[in-house]
Amino acid sequence: QVQLVESGGGLVQPGGSLRLSCVASGRSFSIYHMGWYRQAPGKQRELVATIVRGTSVDYADSVKGRFTISRDGAKNTVNLQMNSLKPEDTAIYYCNALGRSNYTRFNSWGQGTQVTVSS
Repeated sequence: QVQLVESGGGLVQPGGSLRLSCVASGRSFSIYHMGWYRQAPGKQRELVATIVRGTSVDYADSVKGRFTISRDGAKNTVNLQMNSLKPEDTAIYYCNALGRSNYTRFNSWGQGTQVTVSS
């Protein structure tokens, strides 16, 4: 089983920056897709950014030009650099990973990290 642990959330003023990190751990696994999702109070969980095989990236329209996703394959980590943060970015941010472990597909989620953008 692959476990994901996020870090880096917190409180920041509008226009500020935060960097989220997610580390995957387990035995004998490979990851081909990692992503960040978020869920604001009273709303459904939504895609923020994804990275496939460490190179192909995609972003929600609401974060394009402000957020950057990156992956360190050797360390099994995925990062989300968030700049020019807005109050509407306030949410719990979740890390997600898709891959194979011992020839079995997995779809793992982290526990989430709170991001609050407020003055």
